[in-house]
Amino acid sequence: MATLHDGETASSLSPTDKEYELTAERAGILETADRFARRELAPLFAKMDADEWWPPYIMRSIGSAGLIGVAVDPEFGGAGLDFFCQGLVIQAFARHNSSIGLSYAGHENLFINNLDQNGTPQQRAKYLPGCITGDLIGALGMTEPGAGSDAIGSMATVAHRDGDSYILNGRKTFITNGPIADVMIIYAKTAPERGTKGVSAFLVEKNFPGFSVAQKLIKMGHRGSPTGELVFDNCRVPAENLLGEENKGVAIMMSGLDLERAIVGSHALGVAERALEITVEYAKQRVQFGKPIASFQMVQALLADMYVAVESMRQMVYYTLAKCNRLAGTDGGRGEIHKLTAATVLLCGRSLQKICDSAVQVHGGMGYMWETEVNRLYRAAKVFEIGAGTNEIRRLIIAGELLSE
Repeated sequence: MATLHDGETASSLSPTDKEYELTAERAGILETADRFARRELAPLFAKMDADEWWPPYIMRSIGSAGLIGVAVDPEFGGAGLDFFCQGLVIQAFARHNSSIGLSYAGHENLFINNLDQNGTPQQRAKYLPGCITGDLIGALGMTEPGAGSDAIGSMATVAHRDGDSYILNGRKTFITNGPIADVMIIYAKTAPERGTKGVSAFLVEKNFPGFSVAQKLIKMGHRGSPTGELVFDNCRVPAENLLGEENKGVAIMMSGLDLERAIVGSHALGVAERALEITVEYAKQRVQFGKPIASFQMVQALLADMYVAVESMRQMVYYTLAKCNRLAGTDGGRGEIHKLTAATVLLCGRSLQKICDSAVQVHGGMGYMWETEVNRLYRAAKVFEIGAGTNEIRRLIIAGELLSE
């Protein structure tokens, strides 16, 4: 994979560097990931959707291609690039297989990025190399049956210290990669009486006593990307697997959510690009009344609006990825970056819905058929208005930051 320019680091970029532009180097990374996805991931998309099937070898294939651990230091097997490049890889994957794109994002961003940013040297050395080769798959557990938008206030999973271990009890649901994860970051209340100041994060392995997968959940879209409900029944976790400080997990959670929202924007952008691409192709090929439907002005208007929406998404996503490059440690969860990432995913989720709706409209009856690619994209689009905080939560974040200025 490509490397950063000499002297350039993710933290040293400034606004005058136009860091949000797609430089030739970044374009090369996007093209590398796109070629891999077109060759290796696209052929799997239909079967994954039809059978709710996860290809068990695919994460190792991605790791062999050098496309995991994009922003991780080479000391642990990573590429040593930046967060912007991580977003570009996810964008490329989403173009050709949004289901694998989702699982990859859960592994690369939700697990690897959070561990790399907040783990001890020992924790990073233990888990990162295997995750980067794809031999280990990671996940993050925040949402619970009774705690979705109110992830902290309604969190019922608890943990207490017991000698050299913590004992976890509770459930997590809607967890991407949950049924296949080897190691997970799990949030639990270690001091429930302290509210937001009593949450901690833990690294939980699938073989720890007391952990189990209750069920694999069947989804409307992104089928094949395993999503599950996890159970912690007196699950014993070594104290050394505490991620960050005890009762300081909210800072990790909120900063991670900002980065997740930026990555969700990248994912949505990739899906939108593909929806536009296949719709233009179909409009050129589909003949009605003796000529391609692309010659009809009403179809042209739909295509034009789709293009405008895709390009608007692209500019917002790239700008936000660049801003996140300069986000250090747990600096997120407040201020300008909190508002910007919420705005980005709000724009991308709403725009993608309109793009995929127009794509199905142009495809007509074929667009309504379950097995078509445009139908898969349409069904996948809705989650971008729900995941990483619903549209309503995103609006509250934006308004809250505006009113606090």
